[in-house]
Amino acid sequence: MRRGKFITFEGLDGSGKSTQQKKLAAALQREGYRVLRTREPGGTETGERIRKILLDSATAGLASLAEMALMFASRAQHIAQVIEPGLVQGYVVLCDRFTDSTEAYQGGGRKLGSKVVLDLHRILCRGLRPDLTVLLDFHPGMSLGRARRRNRQVAKSGKHEDESRFELENQAFFLRVREAYLEIAKREPDRVVVIDAHGTPAQTHRKIMEAVHNRLKLV
Repeated sequence: MRRGKFITFEGLDGSGKSTQQKKLAAALQREGYRVLRTREPGGTETGERIRKILLDSATAGLASLAEMALMFASRAQHIAQVIEPGLVQGYVVLCDRFTDSTEAYQGGGRKLGSKVVLDLHRILCRGLRPDLTVLLDFHPGMSLGRARRRNRQVAKSGKHEDESRFELENQAFFLRVREAYLEIAKREPDRVVVIDAHGTPAQTHRKIMEAVHNRLKLV
């Protein structure tokens, strides 16, 4: 059985990652591919418990290094239990966030730097590298506004899913995150494609489809 492909979606909260992941999954399935959609932090029972700790606004005083360690704990379990088995079975694995998020948010936003993130990735993730990373580039102020509105809507719905901890950060934090993302794209242009996500979801989807075709010949 031919090994599958690993495609990750990156970007600021509110940039449209989940929407575009769903759209690409549907397009690939129409082409006859088996698709596995997943997310980070999370993707496994253990990972979802860690996600609750990391994203709940009630989690106060979490040290930056502890935050990063929890991200990698979730990721290591995710790779072992979901991502690697999916790839071995020939699935196209679409993951909402991966190590680039840690490098951008903890390395850039928390100012921990890239080296410690990449070192941990090499050790804990055994250097697993996406075949393609779709980076949805969106203005930090606009994406933050979107994310906060989304969280308010979830709160009003009564679903009790508080995932607003990072949205409590100021705009300077998200400017650092975006800058870190763009540095990753500049460093690894063969893997990361930057998509301007300021258009409509349909316009952004067309750009992603073009990138998937040009880079991986899947569609």
